Amino acid sequence: MSPSRYRVVTKADDIEIDWLREKRILKTAAKMSKMLAAYMKSELFEEQKRVLKSVGPKLVPFFKTVAVFFVLFGETSSNTFFCCMMKCLPILMLIYFVLLDGVNMTEAYAYTRKIFAGLIFSVIGDALLVFEHFELGLLSFAIGHICYTMAFGFTPRDYTKLLIGLVAGCLAYAYIAPGLQGILHVLVPLYISLIFLMAWRAGARVGKLSRWTKQSSCAGALLFCISDFTIAVNKFTHPVPYSHTIIMSTYYAAQMLIALSVVDSQVDAVVEQSLRLSESATKSEESY
Repeated sequence: MSPSRYRVVTKADDIEIDWLREKRILKTAAKMSKMLAAYMKSELFEEQKRVLKSVGPKLVPFFKTVAVFFVLFGETSSNTFFCCMMKCLPILMLIYFVLLDGVNMTEAYAYTRKIFAGLIFSVIGDALLVFEHFELGLLSFAIGHICYTMAFGFTPRDYTKLLIGLVAGCLAYAYIAPGLQGILHVLVPLYISLIFLMAWRAGARVGKLSRWTKQSSCAGALLFCISDFTIAVNKFTHPVPYSHTIIMSTYYAAQMLIALSVVDSQVDAVVEQSLRLSESATKSEESY
């Protein structure tokens, strides 16, 4: 085979490969377009659109303060009162958002109260971490995770997701354990246990018929795990490129998604209470 002929064959092969690749891309794009069209016609899309219209304006202060924080401290933070104030402001705006949605001492608002308490302890933890009180900050966030876990509740029990959480928690601890010293050998595994417990309870609530609020809290819990794991790796194992941006963006997104889960939580509480009463009545009838 002559070199010129060899080159012609190679060019033809390249053209055929490019054509097949473009064909695959077009097929994938067509499938995605169909999926998007189906989603936009679905009830879930209509519900999310309704929610966006109703709660979107209430989240404007949060998004503005997040934008200001990243403009001022996009690459790194500082141990100053001004940095502390700017870091805490987005979470304070989420607390304001929860208050706008409504908080009182009735049973219907039990979920909202616990999320509200979790945000309070989170903002305290933020302030403590700015001034390098790591252990106290860890404790404050741990209490916040307990509040979130209590809000998510302990039913239903999804043991498959529990197993996934246990494996993920053990792997996370094994990765950062060599860099721990002193009391952190006790505090860090306890904290990991609490955050993965919180993530399990958030994930266990998500099912085929679950409302968007439960999906929102689950996504927030997972982002919280990513944010905290990035902090741990960057602090105890090795520097993570763009760690500050990754940590803060996932953290703010996590808190926003968890805070969003209070929307319509009163309706969820009424529905769940009705289901419990119905189940109790059914069991009573069966016993007779």
